[in-house]
Amino acid sequence: MSKYRSGRSGSRREQAPAAVAGLPVNKNDEVLLDIIGMTHEGEGVGRVEGFTLFVQGALPGEKVRARVLKTKKQYGYAKLIELVQASRDRIAPPCPIYDQCGGCQLQHMDYSAQLAWKRQLVVDNLQRIGKLNVAGAPIRGAENTRADAAEAGSSQVQDEGIRVLPTLGMDEPWRYRNKAQVPIGVTDGGLVGGFYARGSHRIIDMETCLIQHEDNDKVVATVKSLGRELGITAYDEETGRGLLRHVVVKKAFRTGQMMLVLVTNGRDIPHLDAWLGSIRGQLPAVASICQNINTQRTNVIFGNDTRVLWGSEVIYDYIGEVQFAISARSFYQVNPAQTEVLYGRTLEYAALTGKETVIDAYCGIGTISLFLAQHADQVYGVEIVPEAIEDARANAKLNGMNNVKFEVGASEDVIPAWKERGITPDVIVVDPPRKGCDPRLLETILLMQPERVVYVSCNPSTLARDLRLLEDGGYKTVEVTPVDMFPHTVHVESVVWMSRMK
Repeated sequence: MSKYRSGRSGSRREQAPAAVAGLPVNKNDEVLLDIIGMTHEGEGVGRVEGFTLFVQGALPGEKVRARVLKTKKQYGYAKLIELVQASRDRIAPPCPIYDQCGGCQLQHMDYSAQLAWKRQLVVDNLQRIGKLNVAGAPIRGAENTRADAAEAGSSQVQDEGIRVLPTLGMDEPWRYRNKAQVPIGVTDGGLVGGFYARGSHRIIDMETCLIQHEDNDKVVATVKSLGRELGITAYDEETGRGLLRHVVVKKAFRTGQMMLVLVTNGRDIPHLDAWLGSIRGQLPAVASICQNINTQRTNVIFGNDTRVLWGSEVIYDYIGEVQFAISARSFYQVNPAQTEVLYGRTLEYAALTGKETVIDAYCGIGTISLFLAQHADQVYGVEIVPEAIEDARANAKLNGMNNVKFEVGASEDVIPAWKERGITPDVIVVDPPRKGCDPRLLETILLMQPERVVYVSCNPSTLARDLRLLEDGGYKTVEVTPVDMFPHTVHVESVVWMSRMK
């Protein structure tokens, strides 16, 4: 039987059976919660007698009634039942499948509030994980991880410290993605494609996605329709049978060129000529149709074998004045407008005069390297993925840039070898994956002692951890700029300027 309780701290109620186990709530209890924060996954945070509950869809400042779904030792999960008092930042999400789809998490939050929350997320991580002082920021509970949120604490103000600027957002924060990766499945006997429902691998069929470019929607819808007509089967994760696994679409915003990649469970495609002819006839913007073959029982999208079915092997796009060739498996930033903003701030923090030597760790296909090479004397890029380095070298040649060199390997191995060859960087730029920098790379940076380090991050928690280590090694974090690369999601990028202390 459900029990209705107040979530206000200090309330006295008749003890429920769950309290015998040391918890003030039990599964199926209904509670009234004041939402005091939001986790890095976009869940509202409320408390019942000091016990933390995470409520999907609740915003800070709201009062909600929720039903407890699950409890653990330090925290639990609850479902929003009734919005008793709404936040002034709450808006109606425009996407018709927002409540089902897991692609976005913040469409119910006003965009200006999203930007403010993302800045605060960065601040909270710098303080709680990095133990760093932020200028003018309150020290408060990060509500950043579930464990941290359960222990969130005090509030006071630091007058000096790192400058964390307002998040750089978009004037038009919709239809910004240049790449769609759509899983394909079967529902009620018909071919469907969309995004996974939140927390599952159940596909929500989708005809339009408000953060995708409209042309991507059109290509996906056409491929699904033609697939149904031709009797193309969808891959079944449970049985490992069926052909079509994913439809991947890439659009070059500047040139308008498009690439379609069919990810299949096997090489043979029935009615291939008919399919290609219909795609070409209905989608004249598509300049390249590729097939990627993935027969592994895995949730990794791409396999190792890619072939061109029709058209060119690559499409071309620009970031600023730098041209890039994009292949089926090339990594390329999905928000071109904000990528230019992100790299512009990276260039500003690097403070290049044309005389500097720059090392770009985790250089990928050379996007940042080539952007910086326009303003540096020499740029060296290193990346552990050989195919990415091939693309980087091709992109340097495409742009006629002779002052940039790329090498395959782990940064922490290659950069010390460069030092032995007399390569001494004035600036080191790092743009690591979500797990942050390898500890040996951080040691290498401290050994090389560049005047500046520019850290581009997609994960505030690992960023804070790495900044702490660099600060302990003699660097000062001067300024941080959050950049909203992915509006209406919980993700935030940051660009950090660090200077070597004299």
